[in-house]
Amino acid sequence: MSETNDTFTVACVQNRADDTDRGLDECETLAREARERGAQLICTPEFCHRLHVDADGLSAGAAAESAHPALARLSALAAELGAWLLVGSLAVRDADGRQRNRSLLLDDRGNVVARYEKIHMFDVNLGAGETYRESDSFEPGDRSVVADTPFARLGMTVCYDVRFAALYRALAQAGAQVLTVPAAFTHTTGKAHWHVLLRARAIETGSYVVAPAQYGVHGKARTYGHSLVVDPWGEIVAEAGEAAAVITATIDVSRVAAARSRIPSLEHDRPYAMPAGTG
Repeated sequence: MSETNDTFTVACVQNRADDTDRGLDECETLAREARERGAQLICTPEFCHRLHVDADGLSAGAAAESAHPALARLSALAAELGAWLLVGSLAVRDADGRQRNRSLLLDDRGNVVARYEKIHMFDVNLGAGETYRESDSFEPGDRSVVADTPFARLGMTVCYDVRFAALYRALAQAGAQVLTVPAAFTHTTGKAHWHVLLRARAIETGSYVVAPAQYGVHGKARTYGHSLVVDPWGEIVAEAGEAAAVITATIDVSRVAAARSRIPSLEHDRPYAMPAGTG
């Protein structure tokens, strides 16, 4: 890993993707604004290119990574801006036809330096006819990822992963200092759970949490927005509302070590027997 400075500027882009190229156009405009505001790492939401939900399910503009039009545009954008870019996720089609919800980290020349495929599928029934079955369209990943950057070590996750605390603990114990949670959180669950889940993941691991999110209506779905940056003590240091936005924050990597020194819970795991009937 490259030697890091103590501080850098991160940005969350909050756009709304639908079934046109409008979402990606907005994403590019906001990313340029983020760079003008000094962002060295710019993060976009889950399915930042396209997100539409109708009676036939989820549509996200899947294509092979090597030929993905959104990735080509975003790679060129990273090179143009001279900034690192977290592509929150794109729908990527494998050679066998299966779709993956893939987050990609691009360096400041537009090269893909890390890939993470969302592990936990959003299969829920929220009531009042609001049902989602991500596994109907996507294959889950099976590997956690910590990526090196010149600024910090990133633990890469996507959206619904945030409900699985063990994943974040493992990433922190593997050296992640900043946890990325690009999302298209539903408005229903966002109002109830978004802030508390992200703050909990920061507190439990003594990490920064960077969570760029989509906002608005996507056919039958509505997303919550409220992109967040949370510090290692669990305090919200930047937050968007429910419209197009760019938020920026200064990440002080030394605060990660300080928080983990004050409460060294990552070092305190103990073996224990599982409850009877488990397994």
